[in-house]
Amino acid sequence: QVQLVESGGGFVQPGGSLRLSCAASGFTFTSYTVSWVRQAPGKGLEWVSDINGLGGSPYYADSVKGRFTISRDNAKNTVYLQMNSLKPEDTAVYYCNVRQYWGQGTQVTVSS
Repeated sequence: QVQLVESGGGFVQPGGSLRLSCAASGFTFTSYTVSWVRQAPGKGLEWVSDINGLGGSPYYADSVKGRFTISRDNAKNTVYLQMNSLKPEDTAVYYCNVRQYWGQGTQVTVSS
């Protein structure tokens, strides 16, 4: 059974940092690209970043490029999203996604 469990969200002031984690189980972790997708209040889903199974070729949305860094630890079946220089517009529920599977999401709120 595929499971994706996000953690690390919270409340932070503008300019602050958070690190999100996505712990995966139930499939061959190294075989799949993992994506982070977010949904801001009242808006649709927005792709944020993804990384391939071996940890290479990270891609970022223009809105987060230079501020967010995606990485993965295949020994721990975990993908991370380091978020720096956070802005109020980064406020959203952040989801981990692999193919048709989604985690439950973790809330990130950026506000003064």
